[in-house]
Amino acid sequence: MNENLEHASDNESPGPLPDVVVAHLDKSHITVHTYPEYHPDEGISTFRADIDVSTCGHISPLKALNYLIHSFDADIMTIDYRVRGFTRDITGKKFFIDHKINSIQNYMGGDFKDRYHMIDVNVYQENIFHTKCILKEFDLDNYLFGITKKDIQPGEKKKIKKRLKKEMDEIFYGRNIPKV
Repeated sequence: MNENLEHASDNESPGPLPDVVVAHLDKSHITVHTYPEYHPDEGISTFRADIDVSTCGHISPLKALNYLIHSFDADIMTIDYRVRGFTRDITGKKFFIDHKINSIQNYMGGDFKDRYHMIDVNVYQENIFHTKCILKEFDLDNYLFGITKKDIQPGEKKKIKKRLKKEMDEIFYGRNIPKV
């Protein structure tokens, strides 16, 4: 095996952003669950995708994270990484985590870190890592259908932005925010 490739998955760093991905998953899986929702009271539609990536061996699912994040271009993300089970060395000794990690954020590219506010909640002794991400700024044109922000009066624009921000904050913080 190429020595550079062999050690590439051992460090905390973002994975590649290839133009094309072809993969054979051996003892691994990727699943995507989607949840489109419409909120009639607020006139807001959301789309949630839960992605589960599980791998065995020397390939860390965290190396796929950079590509997946850029593919979905999400507004809000909750990323959980849990090391399950163990591996053994050639003498039979168990390793319950076979790589160093202190934050999922270390696997995200700099452009991502510039665009998102991120919070870590980690339980190191249990090998559980959790990072929540929300866009720092959003362009209203990305949320309108059939019109642009130029077509909307300033007062209406402000109301729409406020509803969007409230919806995003509720999802990010995991609780309902009362109307003011």
